[in-house]
Order: sequence, then structure tokens, then C-alpha cells
Amino acid sequence: MKPLVVGSGAREHALVRALLADPDVEAVFAAPGNPGIALVADCRPLPGGLTDGAGVADLAEELGADLVVIGPEVPLVAGVADAVRARGIDCFGPSADAARLEGSKAFAKEVMAEADVPTARAYVCDDETQLRDALDATGAPYVVKEDGLAAGKGVVVTDDLDAALAHGRACIDGGSPVVVEEFLDGPEVSIFCVTDGTTVLPLAQAQDFKRVGDDDQGPNTGGMGAYSPLTWAPESLTDEVVERIAQPTVDVMRRRGTPFSGVLYVGLALTSRGPRVVEFNARFGDPETQVVLARLRTPLGALLQAAARERLDQLEPLAWRPETAVTVVIASDGYPAQPRTGDPISGLDQIDDDAAYVLHAGTAIGDDGTLQSAGGRVLSVVALGSGLAEAREKAYAAVDLVDLPGSHHRTDVGLAAERGAVAVPSPEGSR
Repeated sequence: MKPLVVGSGAREHALVRALLADPDVEAVFAAPGNPGIALVADCRPLPGGLTDGAGVADLAEELGADLVVIGPEVPLVAGVADAVRARGIDCFGPSADAARLEGSKAFAKEVMAEADVPTARAYVCDDETQLRDALDATGAPYVVKEDGLAAGKGVVVTDDLDAALAHGRACIDGGSPVVVEEFLDGPEVSIFCVTDGTTVLPLAQAQDFKRVGDDDQGPNTGGMGAYSPLTWAPESLTDEVVERIAQPTVDVMRRRGTPFSGVLYVGLALTSRGPRVVEFNARFGDPETQVVLARLRTPLGALLQAAARERLDQLEPLAWRPETAVTVVIASDGYPAQPRTGDPISGLDQIDDDAAYVLHAGTAIGDDGTLQSAGGRVLSVVALGSGLAEAREKAYAAVDLVDLPGSHHRTDVGLAAERGAVAVPSPEGSR
């Protein structure tokens, strides 16, 4: 197998790393990739950019790639998977029509209603009057989401009505509807469900950390860290998510004539009324992918190809490493508001590969040939341990060896779970 991975972040680096561990994978290509991916895979440019479906298909044909794996959401929503499949090349990732589950939060709510999926009560607003009425109906804490793609930063959760109104107005003035939701209590969980449009295979649970600062302070980001597995989650949770959420959603999409094939990312809140969907994504989430794939023993190439060929029902049950995985994101100065780029990165050669490893996200090679920051989230440091405490210790020891001027990271990824302080609310009416 010769897969081509489309994208340039830490998620794609994790995908490349996992694909290379598959004994049936002969070589891995990446487009455009990044300096870290280039150390282990053949990186090729995409002159037309990530959304140039014809360009991606041309490159796959030129390289003889027999599977295209699309990492980010933007090319999926733009229909790159459709262009690749039209050339007769296997592709892992949903069509443009199916990717609307992420591309439009209003559309996702419509599908959830049809599939009877438990989720937050929501209002779609096109003007300020509707926005004010919706905020009045839900009350604080206010949850205001831009309808379209916003790289994980289009959501505001606040007790401040003026801040909620300001975010909603900015979205509407920018030409996007906004979705106002009721606030969901309880810890959040991410579950990736690989599907071929019919069969659904859930991957291991993970929890990510969306706020920029410790103790969940500051604005939302694309994600500052994650860990897996979740020993505190109910044992029945994954089965319940497949039965009540993922499978009904996949079934509805198929009945609508827009089958969903790829990864259905289910973002959940474990509330006092049971699991509720916070959001759907149409691809592997970042940074949860980094920890989930670190623990996957089943060959990734075989899994993704089976999904692309509608053969998931023929796979053996997925196998997992027993260790705990933790990833910590190192972000550039000013992230998420105004990330500073061009700063030198050093110390990566000091990290013991047996203890931890580094996945590149926003990096580039400068004119002087040195590694530099080139984005907001710069690196993902990943470690495995016999338990959460050991995995955290290894990850943070490696983070301390990285030198990036002005950088910042969360120091509490997985800390509450390590201390046994993550609590799932008791069901309503129980004592």
C-alpha cells in the first residue's frame, strides 16, 4: 500500500507515523506535509493548495498512491474526496455533501433531529433580533457558535451577555448564521467513529483541552492537549454512543443519498441527563488523534482502506495498547489571538525517543536552514506510560527540553483525571 496523506499539521504527522508502522505500507507520501513529516515520508507540494481536488488527484496518480487520506476539514468540505474518487482512487474522507455535518452546524442539528440524536437545544440565528431572543431563551452560560468552519475557534462560552452578543453579531456581520445552544454540564469526551457509510467502528475515547490556559481559562483554541483512555468514563459509554448517536447518524446520511464514509468525530458532554452531542466533525480531531493513534495496535492502513472500500464489516476487532497516552501542545507567543511566527525551535534532538516523541504542526525551515515556528500550534509532544501519571511525567519532561521563545503550553493536561477529580454528573432524580 502507498497512501498519500493530505495536510500539514500534527494530526497528519500522527497519521503518517501510524501508517508507517503498518507492515503492509510500502511508503507514505504527504502533501504538503511539514519538516517533521519530511524526515520520515516523501513530501510533495500542492501548488493549487489543499482545496484543489484535481491537483490532489493528479498527484495521487503521479505517485501511484492507492489510498488518499484527507486530514483537515477544509478540503473535505471543498469536495477534494469527490475529485479523488472520481479518478477511481480509494479515498478516506467524506464527500462534500456528507462533510456538511462539520461544515454547517445548522445542518448537523437538522440531521441529529432526524436521527433522534441527544444534543443541546439550539437556535439558528440570522439577525440580531433572533440572536437576542435565543440568548434569552437559553440563559447563561451562553454558547454561541459560528455556523461554518472556524478552526475550533468559532465558539464562545461565556456568562457575559455582551460578549455573547458581540461574537454573534461579528459572525452575522461576516455573513455566517450563528447557532445558540443551551449549555451542557459535565465533562467532555471525544470518540472517533470510523465508518464506510454502513458499518461503524468506534476508536478509543479521548479527552481534549480546548481552552488556552490552565483550569480551562481563556479563549477556545484548536486544542492544547489530550489523553487516552478515560478510566473514569462509564464502561457502557462507547457502545451507547455507537447505538444512539453514530449509527443512527450514518443511517440517516445514507438514506438521504449522501452516505458518510470516513471519520465521524463525536464530541460529547456527559451530562446529568446522559451523553449529549456537543458537535460533529467530519475528520480526525487534533490533538486527540495524536493519543488515539499512539495506542492503536491494529494496522492503520488496513483500517482506512477497509473503510474506503466499504469492507469494515470484514475486519477483526480493533486491538489497543494497554498504556495511557498524553499529548501536550506547544503554542507560539500570542496564540490563539495573534500567533507570532519565525521564532527558532531547538532542543528536539535532546528528547529520548523511548520516552516521548514530537509531532510537528506549525513548523517550517527558515532561509538559514533552521527549524522555525510557522503557526499557532507549533508542536505536539506525545508520551506513553503505564498510567496517566507516568505518561504525563514523560510528556512534560520532553516539553521542558523544547526551546521556542515566547511559547506557552498547558501544564494540567490530564491532571484532574490523574487526581481522580473528573466526575460524571449523577442522573437527574437520583440520590
